[in-house]
Amino acid sequence: MQFSIASFNVKNLIGPDKEYYRFQSYTPEEYAWKRDWTADQLVDLDADVIGFQEIFEEEALADVVALASRRARALNDAVIPDRGKAYRRKVIFDKLGVAPWDGAALAFAPNAADAGVPGERRPGVAVLSRLGFAGEPEIIQDLPAPLTIPFQPLRGMDGALDAGQFTLRRLSRPILKVRIPVGDHVVTLFNCHMKSKLGEFITPEGADYAPEEDLTRYDPVGRALGSLRAAVRRMAEAWVLRREIVAELERGHPVVALGDFNDGEHAVSSEIISGELPFRNYGWMLRHDAQSYSDRYSEEEHILITEKVERMRLHSAESLFVRKSLRDMVYTSAFGGVYESIDQILLSRHFDPDFGGRIADMEYFSVLNDHITDGSHPEAPYNKLASDHGQIKAHLRLRQD
Repeated sequence: MQFSIASFNVKNLIGPDKEYYRFQSYTPEEYAWKRDWTADQLVDLDADVIGFQEIFEEEALADVVALASRRARALNDAVIPDRGKAYRRKVIFDKLGVAPWDGAALAFAPNAADAGVPGERRPGVAVLSRLGFAGEPEIIQDLPAPLTIPFQPLRGMDGALDAGQFTLRRLSRPILKVRIPVGDHVVTLFNCHMKSKLGEFITPEGADYAPEEDLTRYDPVGRALGSLRAAVRRMAEAWVLRREIVAELERGHPVVALGDFNDGEHAVSSEIISGELPFRNYGWMLRHDAQSYSDRYSEEEHILITEKVERMRLHSAESLFVRKSLRDMVYTSAFGGVYESIDQILLSRHFDPDFGGRIADMEYFSVLNDHITDGSHPEAPYNKLASDHGQIKAHLRLRQD
């Protein structure tokens, strides 16, 4: 059985004449253009399971999916031979056809911070699945108990000093958790949109805006502090997702985590989500309770520790494909002259080609990024209505027991 999983940040999907951010909305004509473009991308993507980010309204997404399904049926009518044609069984026609999403399951997670106020909207996420869902989708955003991250004084300082703490009560965007039936297996999928790198600036009481937002009085130190706030929040959100992933892995469930991470694969936030790489040889490492230079982990302990780390790791589908294909030109965003992959699909070892107990093999990894342009370039085309992200897709084949 072949199946595919994709991630698609659609960039501010909402109906016409609705102000989502301050002074930003689509005219009916602009919405028609965006709807048309997004539906075409869905047909080209042709994925069984798609995680969407930046969805303001479920109705707008359903509208796009319905249009994509109509176009898929029209395409099939044009390229798939009818039953009367002797050559209808040729393999090429399996490749040319696109299955519409009629009857596909759609789960939408609205943003808990979105009160529907024009100009102050907040986007959610969604998952579309031709394979349906097993059980009810779950939304993770408002934490049942606040996440408090304490810091300890540095060495050489008074141990009684308060080193401070960071408290997180709500994620900037929801994480949508769904279970996807695939053959005889059920895969737990997390769709996320981590806090962006845009700085967080605090508006003083009674003021109309934060001082750092006034670029005529450019404050480099204040703006750097805003970037620090965004990074700390993104990493805390990454840990919340990591905690959920580990809980699923401990139950023995295959896991996929995908979405807009707003960071590259090797950023700290991404590594929090994916988990640690095992050390090459723990026999070289001093034990945690070492009493002498020679107190190092044994060979048996090395094997045990490595297995514990590997069980909890996620693997980048992009990296698995680059290793397999010797290709390194994959990017999903461009800003300020930097082309990078900030949209990711991470797979538990149930999909790792080096794991004997895997349930599926990844046959291919594709990215739709021809529309990505760096807006800082004078010749870049106008792309307000297209997405500013590439779409990524992992092509998988279920293994036979």
